Amino acid sequence: MQDLTGKVAWITGAGTGIGESSAKKLVAAGCRVVLSGRRREPLEAVAKAIAKAGHEAVVEPLDVADRAAVTACVDRIVERFGRVDIGVFSAGVNVQERNWSNVSMEAWDQVIAIDLNGAFYCCHAVVPVMRKQGDGLIINISSMAAKGVSPLTGPAYTSAKHAMNAMTASLLVEERNHGIRATAICPGEVDTPILDHDPVPVSAEDRARILKSDDVGELVLFVACQPPHVTLNEVLITPTYNRFAAR
Repeated sequence: MQDLTGKVAWITGAGTGIGESSAKKLVAAGCRVVLSGRRREPLEAVAKAIAKAGHEAVVEPLDVADRAAVTACVDRIVERFGRVDIGVFSAGVNVQERNWSNVSMEAWDQVIAIDLNGAFYCCHAVVPVMRKQGDGLIINISSMAAKGVSPLTGPAYTSAKHAMNAMTASLLVEERNHGIRATAICPGEVDTPILDHDPVPVSAEDRARILKSDDVGELVLFVACQPPHVTLNEVLITPTYNRFAAR
């Protein structure tokens, strides 16, 4: 396994959920971490928790749907650290009214702008840096929604995650010989704030039985620790319990 000491990791969606857990796991493994997300307050809270554990994190508020802001953020990271070794792109949303019967064009645009375009902007910004280094790892947090079609997630989120997996695979095919690895992690249901907007309410009992952010954070760390000659192209992780299965 690879020693991550001194590696520079940039995490989007780092204020809560999978992004937060990934940041904490990576900094504990020795990475220098940069935390990005739309709201400064959660990022500052994560940075404070990291500092309390004896580590340090840099806070870079960012709306990943703003491509100019993404480019400027990467420029600041490179100016500060000189490199970007790991990108964990976890920013994502879904909307409550998400099905064909009620989804609006504005809602579609919002989901695609953050979940797909935002991930592309982040990848696009770090690839030249990683190519120059001759080394780098991109981890896109996708979803099991990328592996099938279900009314549970709706057309916008489903389409964004299918496209994210294809984008990640395309990146790997074209950039692997420049030393750049790319992984799509596809979790099933995870107990994160995104479930608060689920049109099918998730009970406390069900939340206790599905994946936790730390389960996926540990997987992110595992992927990051693989040696440079190893790529995990796509990884599926699901809860053992399926709340929609026949009883």
